[in-house]
Amino acid sequence: MSETPAHTELPAENTSVLPAEPAPGNEDVIDGETHALEWHAPVLVRIDEHTTIPHLLAKRVQRAPRRPLIARKLEMGSTWQNMTAAEFYEDVQTTAAGLIGLGLNYGDAIAIMSRTRYEWTLLDFAAWTAGLLPVPIYETSSGEQIEYIIKDADVRAIVTETVTQRELALDACHRLGKDDITVLSLDAEAMQTIRDAGITVPRASVAARTQALTTDTLATIVYTSGTTGRPKGTEITHGNFTELALNSHAWMPEIAMGQDSRLLLFLPLAHVFARFLQVFQLSGEGILGHTPDIKNLLSDLATFKPSYLLVVPRVLEKIYNSADAKAGRGGKQKIFRWAANVAVEYSQALETPEGPSRRLKMQHAAATRLVYSKILQLVGGNAHYIISGGAPLSQRLAHFYTGLGLPVLEGYGLTETVGPLSVNTPRLSKIGTVGPALPPLSVRISEEGEILIKGPSVFRGYHNNPEATAEAFTEDGWFKSGDLGSLDRDGYVRITGRAKDIIVTAGGKNVAPASLEDPLRGHPLISQVIVVGDKRPFISALITLDPEMLQLWLQNHGLPPMSISEAATNIEVLSALERAVERANEHVSRAESIRKIHVLTSDFTEANGLLTPSLKVKRKAVLQRYAEVIDSIYGGPVQSE
Repeated sequence: MSETPAHTELPAENTSVLPAEPAPGNEDVIDGETHALEWHAPVLVRIDEHTTIPHLLAKRVQRAPRRPLIARKLEMGSTWQNMTAAEFYEDVQTTAAGLIGLGLNYGDAIAIMSRTRYEWTLLDFAAWTAGLLPVPIYETSSGEQIEYIIKDADVRAIVTETVTQRELALDACHRLGKDDITVLSLDAEAMQTIRDAGITVPRASVAARTQALTTDTLATIVYTSGTTGRPKGTEITHGNFTELALNSHAWMPEIAMGQDSRLLLFLPLAHVFARFLQVFQLSGEGILGHTPDIKNLLSDLATFKPSYLLVVPRVLEKIYNSADAKAGRGGKQKIFRWAANVAVEYSQALETPEGPSRRLKMQHAAATRLVYSKILQLVGGNAHYIISGGAPLSQRLAHFYTGLGLPVLEGYGLTETVGPLSVNTPRLSKIGTVGPALPPLSVRISEEGEILIKGPSVFRGYHNNPEATAEAFTEDGWFKSGDLGSLDRDGYVRITGRAKDIIVTAGGKNVAPASLEDPLRGHPLISQVIVVGDKRPFISALITLDPEMLQLWLQNHGLPPMSISEAATNIEVLSALERAVERANEHVSRAESIRKIHVLTSDFTEANGLLTPSLKVKRKAVLQRYAEVIDSIYGGPVQSE
């Protein structure tokens, strides 16, 4: 009897990587420009029910068992040691046997609470191989949050990174009356304990668990970071992961299908995007590394030499602002800013039929020698692409990085879509968009302007929450993203803001905060910004200062060092912020423009409850925390009708 194929390649005519035409009559003309109302990405790879996550790993091992799959940094020094596919597979099998030996039954939930490190990836794949349900917990979670996840997911075992986290988890278990839950710590020989438990477990038992999995089997429950209300447990199946991973490889083989592909993972593995990336990278042909401590990121990038980077826009903003500030004043700063302008012009020229002029090419070559080469070395000197997501990136910054030789492929995704939903491709990147939908997803724009999604990587529902699940879908089965946007004729998605964040002024003007906040966040002095003005006569903004960049900015402007509190009322700092606001206002109507700002004396952080673990601002919490400040801007609270 022949083996069922892992996946079936479609005929050549169905594997085109060029955008398909929208269906006739399925487009509209807005302001003289053609927009699609619905977009269906081509299906490039079909999978069968056996194409689970462990199956993808097994296929990788079969293709090249002796080729490196994982690179682990040695504890001493900056050397990375390669682990072959066969060695990683053996570690997964041994660990899976240990998890079974601990008494975990098929389908049981095991929580992982740790920073991004090799052991997380090992536990993830071992849990899947043993037919278990790995559930991530952010390492910064409170006791209350840990307790909620343990109860909601019916967790049967927990592996934490530190002994302190283990104590938090044990306390949560005691409060729930669940003293039979196994709680281990990586810092206290958790992996050895697990391996020891598997010594008497036959490999046939592990294989039976793995073979029982199908694409419909639940692979994980990811709890949303909760910018509003209590987090919801997003149920994601093996098929959600594998169909997206295989089609993403077919859609963009340049990223991870080459043997020279190298990804250094530093995003939190508690976040679904990082979880998808590990599956994506390990099912390709390249190598995966981990960086637990973000403080070591630049040195780790320099030694690991990734071929592509996955970042949030704030990282790109900080690199640019830091490079500009470190150039100092005078001649060096003039050279840097000249080079930055050349990079932007060069990238913009690449989008024209004529391309860069001879003069611009000469300037670009000179700027490469003087400036760009140094920035490229900061990220290892081997990166070919930057994939940016999580928040909008300013078009100027996207052009800057693309112009210096690091094309930015901006993307968009949600926990409910296993991370990436759309992304610009190396072949055609439209700066200002988040690219076309990844195959085989479909995107539609509702009459209200909301982005709707349908396809195999869309989650199956919220755990133990049928009401929220029903509310998340339209009657005909499209997932409601909550984001507002549009589609151009080629199917490229533009995001204009969150539906729930839209501000309606007292004059009835609808304002999307993101269109003002995103340009301002790129200023070196600004850490965070929240636009306010709902039911108010005009728009204002709360601004926090970046403590790291503040001192460099003051030094470069000939000003003495000062605290955040002092800077918040300093006339020169305020003047710089007002100029930044004026530039942001140029892109909106007067009714949408910011009229007043208030500089706060403390930043938004995860510790003070104003940022999610994935570094998104909890807008509702900020508005509640600073309600009196907002009232003072307008001379009092909103007048009730």
